[in-house]
This record gives sequence, C-alpha cells and structure tokens, in this order.
Amino acid sequence: MLWGMSEENMKAPTLAQQMAERLDLKEEWVLPYGRDKAKVCIEALRGRERKGKLILVSALTPTPAGEGKTTVSIGLAQGLQKIGKKACLALREPSMGPVFGRKGGATGGGKSSIVPGDSINLSFNGDFPAITAANNLLAAVVDNALFYHTTRLAPNKVVWKRVIDMNDRALRNIVVGLNKNGVPREEGFNITPASEIMACLCLAEDRADLRRRIDNIVVGFTEEDEAVYAREFGVTDAMLAILRDAINPNLVQSSEGVPAFVHGGPFANIAHGCNSVIATRMALSCSEYTVTEAGFAFDLGAEKFLDIKCRQSGLAPDGIVLVATIRALKMHGGVDKNMLNVPDAETVRRGLPNLQAHIESAQLYGRPVTVAINLFADQDTPEEIQAVQSFCEQLGVACEVADVFGRGGDGATGLARAVVRSVETSAPEPFKPLYSLDVPVEERMRCIACKIYGADDVVLTAAARKKLALLEKNGLTDLPVCMAKTQNSLTDNAALRGRPKGFCITVRDFEIANGAGFLVALCGDIMRMPALPRVPAATLLRVDDDGTISGMKG
Repeated sequence: MLWGMSEENMKAPTLAQQMAERLDLKEEWVLPYGRDKAKVCIEALRGRERKGKLILVSALTPTPAGEGKTTVSIGLAQGLQKIGKKACLALREPSMGPVFGRKGGATGGGKSSIVPGDSINLSFNGDFPAITAANNLLAAVVDNALFYHTTRLAPNKVVWKRVIDMNDRALRNIVVGLNKNGVPREEGFNITPASEIMACLCLAEDRADLRRRIDNIVVGFTEEDEAVYAREFGVTDAMLAILRDAINPNLVQSSEGVPAFVHGGPFANIAHGCNSVIATRMALSCSEYTVTEAGFAFDLGAEKFLDIKCRQSGLAPDGIVLVATIRALKMHGGVDKNMLNVPDAETVRRGLPNLQAHIESAQLYGRPVTVAINLFADQDTPEEIQAVQSFCEQLGVACEVADVFGRGGDGATGLARAVVRSVETSAPEPFKPLYSLDVPVEERMRCIACKIYGADDVVLTAAARKKLALLEKNGLTDLPVCMAKTQNSLTDNAALRGRPKGFCITVRDFEIANGAGFLVALCGDIMRMPALPRVPAATLLRVDDDGTISGMKG
C-alpha cells in the first residue's frame, strides 16, 4: 500500500478520473502523477473554445511576507463555486528559492489552499528541473562550441547564463572555463524563474511555438556585435525533448475541490510573472469563471500580464481584483514592520494612497476593479476595515472583506458576488495595452514609469544606452518591455514606501529575451539571482521517519 493512503482511499477514483469527468476532458488526456495530481496533455485544447470569464488578481505593494494574493485567488474561486458558478484556477508553480528562503511556500493557506501542498512546493511534477536542465544544456553546448572554436560567438560577449532553482548569492558572479585549454570568462547564475526558457514555455501556444521561441533566443554576440541565436547550436530538439512533459499543465484542486491548473512560475520582479498561456486557455475552456494571478503588486505582475502576456496571446481579463491588507496599509502609512499588528486606523488612512495608485493603474486598462481586504481575523479591527471601505466608496470602487484563510469559500461569497456583478454589468471596450510598440523603447519605459509607478521620468545610465544601441543595431527592440525592479516600492528604491512623488526610474542595463518576446530593463539594484535571508525558511522544515513534512512556511 502506498505511504499515507488508506485502503479506502486506494479504491477511490484518482484525481485524474474525477477531474476528467468534471471538466469534460477525455480521460486519456489526463495523465495521473500519483492519486492526487495529474498533467493534462496540451492536445486537450484542440477544438476547445474559451467559454469563461477571466478574473485577474493582483495587489497593492506588499510587505516582505506578501499579502496573501494566492490565498485570496483560491478563496475567490471557492466563493464563486459556493454561489453556483463553475470555477477554475490558473496559478503559477512555486519556486524553491522562496520556499526555502524568506516567503516560504506558495499554495495558499488555511481553508484556501491547493493540495497536495508539499508536492506542489517541491519541484512540482518535475517542471522546474526540466526547465533548469534545458537552460543548462544550451549553456553547456555554448561553452563546448567555444572550446572547439565551432561558433562565431565571441567568448567575452556570451549573455546566456546558467540557472538553478535556489536562492544562492555566491553564484551571482563566477568564472568558468578554468579547465585545461578552456576559455575562461566571467559568468553567473540566474534563478530558474528568471530563465528565458521559463518565459518561453509560459508564453508558448503549443510545441511548435515553443520550438520557434527557443530557436530565437539570443545567446550572445560576435566580435562585430552581431546577434548569435540558439538555433545555431543544433540542440533545440534536445531541449524540446527535456521539456516534453513540462509543457503539459499540471492539474490539482483546492481544499474545497475547485480544479486548479498550476503551471509555470516566472517571477514578476525580474520576468513577466504569470502562469502559462496554455494553462490559462485550458482553464477558460473548462469553466464559467477562471481566477488567475500575477506576481507581486499591480505595478509589476499585473502590468506585465496585461502588456506582455495579453498582448502576445490575445487573452484579456474581464475583471481585476486588487488584494489589500490592513498590515500593508499600515506599513505604507509609516509603521515599523514590528508594529503592524497594533491597531491604528489613522496609520491605515495614511497608507491608502498606495492602494489608490494601484486602483488608478488598473483602471487604465478599462476593466472593472474590485478591492478585496484579505482579513487577518485576529488583528484587523472594524475601524481599520471601515477606513478602507469608506475610501474605496469615495473612489467609486467596490470593496469586500475576504475571510478566506479562516472560512474558505464561505468567507469569499461577498467578494465573489461583487466580482460577478462588476463583470456582468460592465461593457468593456476591446482590450488595449498601455503603450504601442511603434514608439521608441525609451518612450515605452517612460509610459510605464510615469503612468504606473508615478515617476517623473526614466533615466538611462551610459552602460544601458550602450546596450540599447547594440540591441537596436540587431533589430531586437520591437518588443514589449519587462521592467525588472524591486517589488517593495512603486519606485526602484526598495526603501520608499507609500506613494512617492518626485522620483525618476534609473535603468542600469538591458537583457534581451528575444525568444520569450520581450526586452528586460534592469532598474535600480534588482538582481536575477536572489539571496537567502539570515534565517532561511529551510531551517524550519522537519521530516519525520515516515516521510511526513512539517514546518513548511506558507
């Protein structure tokens, strides 16, 4: 008998069997990975049309611990199910960097979770290891070609980095090629969610599109500054072989049985921050309402969801939910992080301009906005909650308390009804991204910085201007811009809370993600390889002799 499975559970239908019936999927399309998780073949999308509404969940600028955006997304889907709507979730997979770092797991919490949480948090169904391996195969082949002098690539102009799904500051800057007859050069690792392979997989429509994207990856430049592409190294098929199963979305369910397509996991502060297009389309074909999320606050994940993912895929949300917490508003009102649980309605009011900034940004895209107050029942006071509700009422924005951690779907029925009401009573115009690709790169960045962040302007360093000129020379700038900046502030300075004024965004460098289809602008001191905190979450984990995991920070 399998560990942890009773004889009764062993005889029960597998998740794959249950979900195939509930989602109107052929059983052969749903591939069991054990009894409680599965993958769904991308072939299941053939002939299936979108029939559901898409709800995008974002947030205000978070505290370092996060504001429970995933928990609210799960709770909202469960609330929709409670009020009689057929709901699905389309969520990102967790990276083991945050799982073992500062934030912990990313499967929701309390009565609004996706299960099995341990499996999802730890290299779920092998997707992240496959993406890591495909990325590093290309890196190994590039260095091999340099060794044998079989490439036009200049050794000092390689831009393709290795990746690992772990926070490890020691790998940010390394030297490779120190072996006998090697080609020494400075290198560095990114974290796997920052890999362009991750972005390619998450934005691909199918295997043919993934092939095209991998072929178009820029790995570096020649001595004459001409771009060198991944297709020149002849391993696209080998990379596709590694990713053969990873391209299929994963299927699990929430603690109340809402189907959840969990697939892909690019970070929103250094990549585009959304789950896969394939998984989103699959969820939309199976439900009346699909709830999805974009990482961090609206200025990062949601902006990229709308200006990169939606622009490329043709998808568009029907409604937007912004998650707010009393503790985050206190932080933006000037309270020290150690005092966030002390009742203080006046400080909450002082922090509301941060929420207002994100509301105004969301409204730029012409979709109805609903604010969800993620309730911390043992901390939040009625006066503090009323301060937020009154503020939203003045702005003409719906606002509902979501007690999703403590009550699950029952705590989100009010939010669910508000979202349905906003979607069913609005008549949105055809979706339009924030900026046009016809304007120069600097103007695209200025549009994001001024309209979304509230900046006065964008400033490019000399190094950034040099890199931009190189990319323009190679015709690599006709792309949307992925602004990589801190998640802790509307600015590129993590220390500035609230809604700062009178600042500029500094772009220090560019990276090209030509296969994924966007240009990355590195702002401030943002890095694509995070570090562990003084006390990593990994130190809290315990594994019993029977294999039971406990202490995973969620």
